[in-house]
Amino acid sequence: MSENYKIVSKFIKDISGETPDIETYLYVKDYISKYQLNIEINSNPLKAQIIEVNTLLKFHDISKSKKRSHFEMTYTSVIKLNEEIKDKKVLQKIILCDVQKEIYPDIEKALLNLLHTSGYPNIKFEKKVDFDELYNKQFN
Repeated sequence: MSENYKIVSKFIKDISGETPDIETYLYVKDYISKYQLNIEINSNPLKAQIIEVNTLLKFHDISKSKKRSHFEMTYTSVIKLNEEIKDKKVLQKIILCDVQKEIYPDIEKALLNLLHTSGYPNIKFEKKVDFDELYNKQFN
């Protein structure tokens, strides 16, 4: 946690796993290692110094295959800024990097739990998301 903010609440806002039929399940079981994780982050000011941060994770097949499953989760964090932040770049770094690094272990655990209980018990995320690197690529 940073001295600039505090997470006052965090929860799974929405979670979904969709596999339309058994043929798709059997196909996906062999090809799920090719699925990709996409992350989208948006924020919404609630009141003075309080911001809702929504982190949307999509674990899906990017190929054109008709047989595919789709897994999606929206994780919401409510943050309270400890001081009035005037610099937009500081606020962006808090939302896109600092908060994400703090909540990522919870997000990863929840998404893996969804995948495991959906019938894919061997799925692991080998590569950890480097939010500092993503942030620096986006703004440099």
